[in-house]
Amino acid sequence: MRRSGRNVRASVNSSRTPAPVVLVVDDYAATREMYFTYLTSKGMRVLVAGEGLTALRLAEREQPDVIVMDLSLPLLDGWEAIWRLKGKSSTAHIPIVACTGNVVGGSGERAIAAGCDAYVIKPCLPEQLFEQIRMLLTRKARRQRPA
Repeated sequence: MRRSGRNVRASVNSSRTPAPVVLVVDDYAATREMYFTYLTSKGMRVLVAGEGLTALRLAEREQPDVIVMDLSLPLLDGWEAIWRLKGKSSTAHIPIVACTGNVVGGSGERAIAAGCDAYVIKPCLPEQLFEQIRMLLTRKARRQRPA
């Protein structure tokens, strides 16, 4: 679905069990489409955004279970978006997977230090991303179980 010319899409899950909601934030349409298609095929509800400001609004409104955040974004980069998400009580609890192509600069480790829960190195196959998301969903479910 497209809204106001922004790159925002959502998949629809027809099963009765609520599907995990994943927000994919990447400035490359082909990357968003690839992850959208793969994650939807795995039963997830997927929202997409092409830049950081839209991602912040979607995260606040939709409360996704996981956010996949490219670190190099237009308008508001991934670093600033992560900082704002983790600094706001309404979104600080949402696990974030950082996507970075900068292996040499230690961006992955810096992303973890900035509050991300995991990171993947670009280019990242959808299967690898799915495994990180699945791990974060499992971890989140364990924390939410009553003792």
